[in-house]
Amino acid sequence: MMQKPGAIVIGGDYQGLGIIRSLGKNGIPVYLLDTGPCIGKVSKFTSKFFAYEETTLLEFLFNLAHKEKLNNWVIYPTTDEVVKLIAINKNELEKYYKIPTPKWEVTEILYNKKLTCKLAIDLGIPIPKTCFPESESIDKLELQFPVIIKPLSKGIFYKLTKKKALKARNRKELIKVVEAVRELPLPLSEIMIQEVIPQTKSATGGPSNLYSFCSLFKEGKALAKLSARRIRQHPMDFGRASTFVETVDIPELEMLGTKLLSKLDYYGLSEVEFMWDPRDKTYKLLEVNARTWGWHTFGSGIGLDFPFLLYKDLMGENLAQYIVPLQKDVKWIRILTDTGLVAYEILKGRMKVCEYIASLKGKKEYAVWSYQDPLPFLFEIFLLPWLFKTRGF
Repeated sequence: MMQKPGAIVIGGDYQGLGIIRSLGKNGIPVYLLDTGPCIGKVSKFTSKFFAYEETTLLEFLFNLAHKEKLNNWVIYPTTDEVVKLIAINKNELEKYYKIPTPKWEVTEILYNKKLTCKLAIDLGIPIPKTCFPESESIDKLELQFPVIIKPLSKGIFYKLTKKKALKARNRKELIKVVEAVRELPLPLSEIMIQEVIPQTKSATGGPSNLYSFCSLFKEGKALAKLSARRIRQHPMDFGRASTFVETVDIPELEMLGTKLLSKLDYYGLSEVEFMWDPRDKTYKLLEVNARTWGWHTFGSGIGLDFPFLLYKDLMGENLAQYIVPLQKDVKWIRILTDTGLVAYEILKGRMKVCEYIASLKGKKEYAVWSYQDPLPFLFEIFLLPWLFKTRGF
């Protein structure tokens, strides 16, 4: 009997672990690829693990398909850099694999924030006031401070700074930050300057105006969808990753996200990020992740197992039987990162213990901890010193 097609997960952090568990618990074989230590490697749902060199991933995938006879296996990327590589080489990879990542002509618009902003403006989707300094002097830019300086795509900027964005409270600080950016092997044309939207504090201690519309999107509509508020992230101001998320029901998020994805004729999983602006009462587009997002495992706890649904759709199955009514008021938490973040915020006097305790009430879905598959959580504790050194905590 021929084995059913399996999946290749590229990246074994908590996001990749979620994909592995989603598919593995449904009897789908999963091969994990990573460049270093990762918690996904020790999951009981990982069929095989392969280490690869970052610069040789494409060649590795071709060789792996031949060696392991991986006909029609589905590739799940977990980082923007891998998404880019797969999108650019989609046609060649599809000779061996099923590739849910859209072609580069589509993916590039979401990968490059300048193109994303242009599309949003064309569609009438609000965005924060944004400047691209490559063609103008910093002194002449019309800005309302504070602002953030961030790259059009993560790449080199994130690897060198370990930050998603840099903040400037006034023009003097902005000039200083831009001068520092010029020292990086990154041209000025690859950064953007964006206003900081005022944030209000939620009852659970973190910001209350960060939102996402997540979906499995196909032919102009969301086959499966979820809207959520990202209450805590690390760092709290301009976070690299969410640590605490809760479901919300805001139709406008779906409307805006659908408008954007439909224009691109997008297929696959995505997270469309928004920020609520209390000044003009609008949801403003921040960015789009053309892949699984960090907290996608939230879906499995409320009846939407996104990686599994994507797999079944690629295999030509009807998804109706797999989608159940959504559970409301569910929360997602990454225990280790969230606990460290909360402790820091409490010590700084920016959060109260009672706020943290109140946030933990109700049903929760965990990013890493699982009674059914405990080793990744224990291994993550062991990896904490390495994670702190390489990524910051």
